[in-house]
Amino acid sequence: MNKLELQKTANEVRKSIVTAVHAAKAGHPGGSLSAADIFTYLYFEEMNIDPENPKDPDRDRFVLSKGHTAPGLYSVLAERGYFPKEDLKTLRHLGSYLQGHPDMKHIPGVDMSSGSLGQGVSVAVGMALSAKMDGKAYRTYALAGDGEIQEGQIWEAAMFAGHRKLDNLVVIVDNNNLQIDGAIDEVCSPYPIDKKFEAFNFHVINVADGNDMDQLKAAFDEAKATKGQPTAIICKTVKGKGVSFMENQAGWHGKAPNDEQYETAMADLEKVGEALCQK
Repeated sequence: MNKLELQKTANEVRKSIVTAVHAAKAGHPGGSLSAADIFTYLYFEEMNIDPENPKDPDRDRFVLSKGHTAPGLYSVLAERGYFPKEDLKTLRHLGSYLQGHPDMKHIPGVDMSSGSLGQGVSVAVGMALSAKMDGKAYRTYALAGDGEIQEGQIWEAAMFAGHRKLDNLVVIVDNNNLQIDGAIDEVCSPYPIDKKFEAFNFHVINVADGNDMDQLKAAFDEAKATKGQPTAIICKTVKGKGVSFMENQAGWHGKAPNDEQYETAMADLEKVGEALCQK
């Protein structure tokens, strides 16, 4: 895909996020929207995957460590063809396979059940180590939240990954600077994030705008070329990106828009889509 196609796809993913959370009357739109470009780049450009064969043993793996942003993951999986987009409207409904957090037993394309914060990177490290031990070429990607990295288990996993030189592992930090209680540097600052990962023997890439496809491409290309070290990509993003009243608002970490707000949000995203069509 070229840059414009990726941008259009990410905008469709954002529409699906808002639609799913609105239909559920619950969920986490803010961090799903901030990571929509990352999800899109991974699933449409970066990862070696096949929706027709979601259990391919040679596929690249993805772990959503910040599992509460499942609406973002589900939306990109549906956009990529793993299951019908119409099913997104069943998010969190009784009997739906699209639960509030990812479930690897019931959702095609989900490699790990997640949602207990701090644990996903450890699982991704295990997947990366398994590939090394089996002589397999697949790569493993984990997406963590910047508030989530306040969890100690993240750094235990990082220490192991750096020590074992797992250069088939990429940890992405969605650095939108907001967590459920407010700004991360006011709640419990993890800064400087890059220096911490460097101390654990990671190759670190700082992305000034993690909502920009060109910058994401450069970062993932650099990660793929890095040998002898795992990579951490620290992406500065905008929480609630694309929806005017959600952007940079901690209050939209974990609540659903009402009907009126839903209409406003979809209108915002329609305008973005129209602007992209003019290019």
